[in-house]
Amino acid sequence: MDRLLDPSLSDPDFVVILNSAIELLYTATSVDQRNAAQSILTQFQESPDAWIRVDKVLDNPSASQPSKFFALQVLGEMVKYRWKTLARSTAETIRNYVVNKVIELSSTDEVMSREKMYLTKLNLVLVGIVKQEWPAHWRSFISDIVGASKTSASLCENNMSILALLSEEVFEFSQGQLKQDRIIELKNQFNNEFAGVFQLCQYVFEQSDGLKASRPSLLRSTLNTLEKFLMWIPLGYIYETQLIEVLLSFLQYPALRTSSLRCLVEIGSLNVSSIYADRIKVLLVLFMQQLSSILAVTINIAAAYESADDETQNFVMDLALFLSGFFKSHLPLLDTNESPEIQAAVKLGHEYLVNISSVSDIEVFKTCLEWWHRLASDLYSTECTPALVARSPLNLGLNNGLVINSVAANHSSARRQFYAPILSAVRKIMISRMAKPEEVLIVEDENGEIVRETTKDTDAIALYKTMRETLVFLTHLDPLDTEQIMLERMARQIDGSEWSWNNLNTLCWAVGSISGAMGEEEEKRFLVTVIKDLLHLCEMKRGKDNKAVVASNIMYVVGQYPRFLRAHWKFLKTVVNKNFEFMHETHPGVQDMACDTFLKISQKCRRKFVACQVGETRPFIVEMLESLPEIIAELEPHQIQSFYESCGCIIAAHPEASIRDQLIMKLFELPNQSWQQIIYAANVNEEILKQRDTMKKFVNILKTNTRVASSLGSPYLVQLRWIYPDMLRVYRVYSEMIAQAVASQGAFATKTSDARNMRAVKKEVLKVIEAFVTYVELKDKDLVMKEVVEPMSEPILGNYYSSIPEARDAEVLSLFAEIISAMRGLDVPAIRLIVKSLFSVTLDMIRNNFEDFPDARLNFFKLLGAINRYSFPALFQLDDNPAAAEAEFRVIINAIIWAFKHTERTVAETGLTILLEFIQGV
Repeated sequence: MDRLLDPSLSDPDFVVILNSAIELLYTATSVDQRNAAQSILTQFQESPDAWIRVDKVLDNPSASQPSKFFALQVLGEMVKYRWKTLARSTAETIRNYVVNKVIELSSTDEVMSREKMYLTKLNLVLVGIVKQEWPAHWRSFISDIVGASKTSASLCENNMSILALLSEEVFEFSQGQLKQDRIIELKNQFNNEFAGVFQLCQYVFEQSDGLKASRPSLLRSTLNTLEKFLMWIPLGYIYETQLIEVLLSFLQYPALRTSSLRCLVEIGSLNVSSIYADRIKVLLVLFMQQLSSILAVTINIAAAYESADDETQNFVMDLALFLSGFFKSHLPLLDTNESPEIQAAVKLGHEYLVNISSVSDIEVFKTCLEWWHRLASDLYSTECTPALVARSPLNLGLNNGLVINSVAANHSSARRQFYAPILSAVRKIMISRMAKPEEVLIVEDENGEIVRETTKDTDAIALYKTMRETLVFLTHLDPLDTEQIMLERMARQIDGSEWSWNNLNTLCWAVGSISGAMGEEEEKRFLVTVIKDLLHLCEMKRGKDNKAVVASNIMYVVGQYPRFLRAHWKFLKTVVNKNFEFMHETHPGVQDMACDTFLKISQKCRRKFVACQVGETRPFIVEMLESLPEIIAELEPHQIQSFYESCGCIIAAHPEASIRDQLIMKLFELPNQSWQQIIYAANVNEEILKQRDTMKKFVNILKTNTRVASSLGSPYLVQLRWIYPDMLRVYRVYSEMIAQAVASQGAFATKTSDARNMRAVKKEVLKVIEAFVTYVELKDKDLVMKEVVEPMSEPILGNYYSSIPEARDAEVLSLFAEIISAMRGLDVPAIRLIVKSLFSVTLDMIRNNFEDFPDARLNFFKLLGAINRYSFPALFQLDDNPAAAEAEFRVIINAIIWAFKHTERTVAETGLTILLEFIQGV
């Protein structure tokens, strides 16, 4: 096989060995044999003179088909990378050889059919040569190919494929393949000589009556070629000839229908000047006439689509593309036309789009949705002018400042009336097909079971956002119609005539999506009915799966309407109590969703919970905290933490500090009792701290504190004062235990499960402090420095400095970065202590490469950025000794340089930001 590389090997022997090598590559059972064959073939392919053997392979009858494909690959690589190095006579010889070979293989239908794959690859090589030769060395290429096409139908069909490939290569795939000036030259040349190509297409179309029966493949090939040209040819070829009429006539023939429609898709999407307005109107009217004759608008396209073949399904997709693209480009022109014929065509086109929108294929639906979003948005902007509030339709209620645009009142009302039945049908489709929102965690799996969602479906989330905006626009245009459709569908869920998980889900997701799109009174009436029906449905349905689906929908809907909940306390209280019931439902996902919904309600309605409402003897938060043990009894730790964060949001809204402090301590009653029990037990026997259950309890309690600290902000200080001394003590004890383990076992000790659990507790201690400092108010700066930062500096900084690299917690760097940022800088002694404790030891960890200790690396530069931004003068005073200060300063500068050299993008961007701020500071 090595003889393949021998230039003295005879051509017949070369072909024999090549056949064997390629057969071995594809059929050998031994990996070594396949690798050896691949190695030899690669070496041959990379040889500068490999192309010399190509014609010997292609002309040899004994060469296998894979061998010919390999030879063409070698030739193609040479054309692409080495063509300019060839002598002119050699280049012309190769060009003529390839042309003759193409003509030979496309001379008859029999040969062309038999050698289809071979011919396709040869066409690609020829197009590569054309890109190199035309027009400088092959000026007659277009005239040659046009002239040759008229001599033979099979040759014409193949030449159409070559022209289509060339158009793609020049106008679609040239970027990155050719130099910009070469691309421009080829495009200009194609434009200049397109008349010949267009005449060839016309020549074929003129014979279409005979070709439809005898050779439809030639017409298809011509249409496919024309489709590639339509995006760039001069518009006169389209609108000043009979091309549109010819293409429309082909719609009547099933074999040509898809190809002609794809050409019309390109034409319909073109943005053209008003001089072609009449031709555009003709296109629409004639198209709708042809379409009506082959596909009645009354046909259920969605049902037919399910059992249709690929060709028909492609036709439906192309029809959606044509109608949506045509209306996007030309609807403003058609809307102003009062001709009954034009108006009927526009209406019929939209009726077809409504019909197509019910097709189950998601890509077809997205195509239609894009147009419905555009139309609804356009109608909203002309029909509804927000006079008193912001432009966003997602926050705009019809009773909050919406007025009709008086300038266009007559036209707008007529336009709204024209589209009313179409938009009503679109509302029904949007409601029945609404995508799943991100907040919903309960899904139906492939086995038809209700489970908790494990990963986010980003496509569904993006689709939901578009559908939500569309439905909001549609609701603004006619809120009563939207309300009626939704309530009718809800009634059919109640009576069971249309009950299904999917139907209820899509309906409730749609209900939740239009929050804020109605006036307050309309929203109140509508939402009360929906929630009552859902609560009734929850009581009515049997089976855990059914109840889980209804529960998830109740929680989603109520979470989307904070304005209504704030205005109706009794309803809010009922909803929250129902939510607490769902926290006891152990079906996967229900408890998570209940906690998420409560958090959302707490954030939006928190003041309602801390005020004493009419008819109540005390604020609801007091009642809730008393019942807290029962409410959270069946929740998982992460769900309890979410619940505590919600309570923190509510308590933070209380206006009286003394009562707020009491509520905070009441909130922490359970975790503080658990914490105190562990601390008391540890005072008796410190070994208890080494137990896994103890460390797990510590982590959960600290995580709860972190969540509450982030939602409370400064008021959390009352709880922090209670737990802080013990927290620092726990941090110090676990630091000493890890240090002892490292002393006896080395760095391996940090990888044991006990050490990992101890470090988890330490990290949570750091996160509690960081969460509090992040959200504390600046007016409490001195208090925080005195009571929080100063007591922790010695145990935390000292432990970081003295630990081995594997035992250092990157969270220490993040914490001090956040302290400097939150305090808007620290004094020089504090910065000196931080730099001396953290900088040199961390730099030693990360300077050897770009990969080790990624968290420490990122947080180190975050810390450096915080010092640079808020304590810039301190960088020049890092030591009392000027020489030592200068040395420290050089370390800082080198660290900044090291940062923006990183391959990790986040670190590099941080480094560049630090450098910019440093230069600005200087």
